Amino acid sequence: MDSQSAFPPDFLDALRSLVNQHHLLYPRIPPRDIFFESLVERAFKNVSKPFRLIERTARNAPKHDLDIGDARISVKSETGEGTKSDLISITKLCTTERNPWEASALVARAIEHLSQYELILMLRAVWNLPVIHYQVVEIPALLLKRIEGTALVAVGKRKERRSLGADILDDQGEILFHVHFDASDGKCQIRNLPVAACRLLREWDHHIRD
Repeated sequence: MDSQSAFPPDFLDALRSLVNQHHLLYPRIPPRDIFFESLVERAFKNVSKPFRLIERTARNAPKHDLDIGDARISVKSETGEGTKSDLISITKLCTTERNPWEASALVARAIEHLSQYELILMLRAVWNLPVIHYQVVEIPALLLKRIEGTALVAVGKRKERRSLGADILDDQGEILFHVHFDASDGKCQIRNLPVAACRLLREWDHHIRD
């Protein structure tokens, strides 16, 4: 799929405008989660065909968030004050079943989840008050599928079931990102994924005004 056809310039213009409108009501709170997803839907409706036709999946289903023409898109946000300008964290890529809590089963569930969409569209907010620097980033699901076949190792100090994680390498053998399966809540997390390894679609500064 051509990612340029999924996120055209007029969509990105509309999305930035909607984020700015959000701040008229919430000057210090970036849009996140279902609020950002709603802005993405409205932005697509504001641009020309075929992007106006949107089918929403069930809110709690572990699937992609939006169908845009033939594109299946997951919508994420990273807007906390600890957001880094160059490294992406996905605190909940998906939630896995708790049993069996085995490396091969956990990786298989994450891969199954990633197979349900092609792209992640993420809004990131990097705080440097009184400025919030926004980034709109496209993350290919194929990039995260590098976790397939990974040998996870136990981490943490829990006496019972322990969290599992591993560094994922790029084609040159360098660390690309870290995958973490949290034993406390069953979430699969992605840590320290470079923005440079993804596609930075748009960025701008929002100046907070009291």
